[in-house]
Amino acid sequence: MSALPPQAEFDLHCDRYRAEHAASIRASGEDVDFFAGYKAADALRLAETAGLAVRDILDFGSGVGNAVAPLREAFPHARLTCLDVSARSLEASRRKHGDDNAYVPYDGQTLPFAPASFDLAFAACVFHHIPHEDHVALLAQIRASLRPGGLFVLYEHNPWNPLTRQAVANCPFDENAVLISAPVMAARLRAAGFAPVTREYRMFFPRALAALRPLERFLKALPLGAQYVLGGCA
Repeated sequence: MSALPPQAEFDLHCDRYRAEHAASIRASGEDVDFFAGYKAADALRLAETAGLAVRDILDFGSGVGNAVAPLREAFPHARLTCLDVSARSLEASRRKHGDDNAYVPYDGQTLPFAPASFDLAFAACVFHHIPHEDHVALLAQIRASLRPGGLFVLYEHNPWNPLTRQAVANCPFDENAVLISAPVMAARLRAAGFAPVTREYRMFFPRALAALRPLERFLKALPLGAQYVLGGCA
C-alpha cells in the first residue's frame, strides 16, 4: 500500500495515467475515451430528463482531463470547472484542452466555491480513492455548491462485477482503491441531502458483444454491470 498523500500519488501517475488506465481496461475491448464519452452522454441524458438548463459544470476529480472534451461536446454552451488534488494532472489537462476551462486545485478537504455555483456536478470513478468516512461530508459540500434543482452525476466501479474487480486490482493508480456498492453510495448521497437519488447499472457487454448493447436499457436495474451511475438532485 502506498503511503503517499492523494496529491503526490496522482502527481506520480500523471504522465502515465492514460497508459495505465488503458492497460487495466483492455479486456473490455474499449479505450479510455469510450468510457469518458458514454459517461458524458449519460450526464446529458440525466440532465435533460430532469429538465435542467446547464450553464456551469463542476468536473470533480477531473484528473488529466479525460472527461473534458466529452463534457464540452455534450454541453457546448456551459462553462466547465475542473477540480483536482493533483496540480500536475490539472496542468496536463490545461496543456491538452486549453484555457477555455477553469482549472482549480483542491486541498482534499474544502471545496473552494461559493454556494450555488453550479448546475451540474460530475464525478467519474473518484470516490473509491477518498476515505469512506469522509464521503457524506464531502457530498454535502458538493450539494451546497449546486444551485437549487441542480444535479450530481456520480460514476463508480461496481464491486459486484468480477471483471471490474480484476481491472481495479491490475491498475497501478487504483492500488489504494476501496470499491463501494451502489446501494451504499446511494445511501450516502441521501444522507448528504440529495433527493431523489436514481441508480442505473452500466456496461454489461464488452466490445466483442457490442451488438447486444442496445439491450442495456432493459438491464439497468440488474447489479451486474461493470459500473453504475447515480443521479442526485440538490
